[in-house]
Amino acid sequence: MLKKIFSLFSIALATLASQAQVKLPKLISDGMILQRDVTTRLWGWAAPGESITLKFESKIYHTNADQAGTWKIALPMHKAGGPYSMEFSARNQIILNDILFGDVYVCSGQSNMEFKMGQLTDQYPADFVKANNSRIRQFKVPQEYDFKNAKKDVSTGQWVAANAQSLLDFSAVAYYFAADIERKYHIPVGIINASVGGSPAQSWISEPALKRFPDYYSELQQFKDDNLITTIESKNRLNSNAWSALLNQKDEGLRKNWRSNQMDFSDWQELDAAGYLPEAVFNKQNGVVWLKKEIYVSPQVAAMATKLLLGRLVDADSVFVNGKFAGTTGYQYPQRKYVLDKGILTSGQNIITIRLVSNSGRAGFVPDKPYQLISLKDTIDLTGKWKYKVGATMPPSPAQITVRWKSGGLFNAMIAPLQQFKIKGFLWYQGESNTGKSEEYVDLMKTLVADWRTGWAQGELPFLFVQLPGYMEPKPVPSESNWAKLRDAQSKLLTVKNTAMAVAIDLGEWNDVHPLNKKDVGHRLALQAKTLIYGEQTESSGPTFYKLSLSGQQIIVNFTHAEAGLLSSGNQPVKGFAIAGKDKKYVWADALISGKQVILSNPAVSKPTYVRYAWADNPDTANLYNTFHLPAAPFEAELKP
Repeated sequence: MLKKIFSLFSIALATLASQAQVKLPKLISDGMILQRDVTTRLWGWAAPGESITLKFESKIYHTNADQAGTWKIALPMHKAGGPYSMEFSARNQIILNDILFGDVYVCSGQSNMEFKMGQLTDQYPADFVKANNSRIRQFKVPQEYDFKNAKKDVSTGQWVAANAQSLLDFSAVAYYFAADIERKYHIPVGIINASVGGSPAQSWISEPALKRFPDYYSELQQFKDDNLITTIESKNRLNSNAWSALLNQKDEGLRKNWRSNQMDFSDWQELDAAGYLPEAVFNKQNGVVWLKKEIYVSPQVAAMATKLLLGRLVDADSVFVNGKFAGTTGYQYPQRKYVLDKGILTSGQNIITIRLVSNSGRAGFVPDKPYQLISLKDTIDLTGKWKYKVGATMPPSPAQITVRWKSGGLFNAMIAPLQQFKIKGFLWYQGESNTGKSEEYVDLMKTLVADWRTGWAQGELPFLFVQLPGYMEPKPVPSESNWAKLRDAQSKLLTVKNTAMAVAIDLGEWNDVHPLNKKDVGHRLALQAKTLIYGEQTESSGPTFYKLSLSGQQIIVNFTHAEAGLLSSGNQPVKGFAIAGKDKKYVWADALISGKQVILSNPAVSKPTYVRYAWADNPDTANLYNTFHLPAAPFEAELKP
C-alpha cells in the first residue's frame, strides 16, 4: 500500500515538475526578429503562479504565470539592431541567441504568396549568388487548419536567415519586398509566411467575424465535426486510390513497358509540336497518354549533368530518359525542371518518354513554356514533333473536397497564434480562388482587414495587397470577366484607411496562374510601403482613375498619379480602353494621351457613358503607364450627370 502511495506521489511530483517548465511559443525563438519602436510583448506558459525571470541587455524583468499558466512580459521600445540574447528562467532556463530588432510583416494569401524562390533559380540566378543576408529572415507557419478553436501556438517553425540554400524555401514576393526594404532603410526585415495555395479569403477570417456571412459561418460550424472531416478525407483517399489503381491496371503502357528504349514507337501518332493533344484523343474522357521524343546528344553534353525543362504538363507526369526515371510531378501547376545526372544521357540518339496522367480537362504541353534540354555546352529545343499513344481512357477523376480551404480553419491554426507578436504590417496576395463570387469580395476583405487589426490590437496596421495580374487567353473583343470584377473589388478595398494596392496587371502570363515575375511584384509592394509606411515623398502608384468628363462625342478620362504625364509602353498607340453608350455595348476606343488625361472616342458611340480599362481576364494590350513606368490600374466608370 505504501509503495502504491509513494508511486502515486512520485507521478504527481513528476507531473508538477513537467508543468513547471517555462515554455515559449515557436515565434519566440533563436534568430527571431522583433518589431522595433514598439513595446515588445513576450509571452509563454508555465505552471500556475510560477515566477518567470527575463534577463535582457543587463536588465531583469519579472512576472508570474496566471492561474491558467500563461504569462507576459513587456519590453520597452527598442531601436533596430542586434544581435542580442535573452535568458528566460523559471524552474528551467531557456537562452535565445541572435535576436534582431527590425520590421516584421505577416505575409499571407494563396499560392502566389506561397510561391517559393526555389522555383525561380533560372529566372533570377544572380539573386541566389548574393542572397547571404542575415538581416532578412523568414518564419514559415506550418500549413494547418482548426475549425474548433483559435490555437495558441503553431506546431512547428523556426526563424531562418536568407542564404543561397535557405532562400529556396522563402516566399518569393515576400523576399523581394524584404530585400528592397532592407536595402533602402538598412534595417532587419522579418517575414512571417502564413500562406496556403488555393485558399479563399473566408478561410482566413475568424469565427466571430464570419457571422457577417451566414453561409461561411454555417460551413465553419459544419466542419467542427471531426467525423465529417474523417469521412471526407477517407472518401477523397478511396476515390483517388481507386481511380489511380484502375488507371494503372488498364494502362497498356505499364503492362508493355513503353518507358523502354527497346520498343518500336514508329507507328505512334504524331504531335506537330509540343502542345495540347487533339481534343478527340480522349473523346471527352481522361486517362493516360505516353509521349516520346528522340534527340541527338553530343559526346560533350552526354558527359555532363544536364537540366530537362518540360514547361508545364497537364496534369501529372512521370519522365524517363533512356528508360531511366528522371522525375515526377503530381499536378499541373509547377514548372517541370528535372536534373539529369551524368550517365543518363548517351552520346548519339536518346529517347525522352513521358507518362502523362490526365485527371480532367485537356491533356498535353502548356504552350509558350520552356521545353529544353540544357547543359553548359548546348541547349536542345524540345518544342518540335513528339510521338504519342493512349495507354488507357478513364472518366475524369472524382472531385476532391479540400478540407483545409473551408471557412475559418486557416485563421484558427495559422493567424490566431501569431497575434500577440508585434508587427509592422501585412502583405496579402490572394483572390484567384474568389473570382467566382467577386460580388462579395469587397465585404470579405474589409472584414478580414478589420478582423486582423482587431486581433493584433496595434491600431490600423498597414495592409498592402497585390491586385491580380492578367491570366488566361486574351479576348479579341470587349467582354465580361470574373477576373476583372475581382480586380475591381480589390481596388475598392482602398477606401479602407491605411491600405495600398500593388498593380500587377502587366506581370501575368496567359498560360500560368503562377507567373514567374515575382521580383517586380515585391518591388511594387515595397514602393507602396515606402510611401504609406515609411513616409517617403515618392511616386508609388501607377495612373489611377479619377473622373470622367464629356466633350462632344469624346469622353475624357482624368487620372491621378500622373502629374508628370502619361505614356504608353513602347511608344505604341494607347490600347485597352473600351467605351459604351447607355446600352452598355462596349467597343474598343481610340485613345489619345493629353497630359494627365486620355481622350477616348469611337464613331459607333455617339454619346459615350461608360468606360472600361484593362477589363478582361488577360488585358494583354493594355499599355498605359505614368512616367515612373508604373501601370495604370484597371477600372470601370460611368459618366455622372
